[in-house]
Amino acid sequence: MTRPAGRALRLTVLVGEHDTWHHRPLYAEIVHRAHAAGLAGASVFHGVEGFGASRVVHTSRLLSLSDDLPVAVVVVDAEDRVRAFLPELDGLVTGGLVTLDPCEIVRPAAREDAE
Repeated sequence: MTRPAGRALRLTVLVGEHDTWHHRPLYAEIVHRAHAAGLAGASVFHGVEGFGASRVVHTSRLLSLSDDLPVAVVVVDAEDRVRAFLPELDGLVTGGLVTLDPCEIVRPAAREDAE
């Protein structure tokens, strides 16, 4: 059985896979800054299709001419720690979307048969 472990804040940064910061993928820069800030964790998810403010649909389908697929960087930690990290995104994320969502951390109960 799982057990609630507390409230948290989820930061999601949506960018394109070809967005860069000083010749480095933007999503990698965000993850490394989150790590350096001591946040609990960050993950990058590669989208297969999507569109943003430009209204251009980017897709991974074989016959598509678009290859700049959406990428989501997701960070979850205590609200105060996530909000303290937001200034790190200033100047980095210029064309993407940044969202904040309250969430609840749930941890699995220790397995009795795991010895």
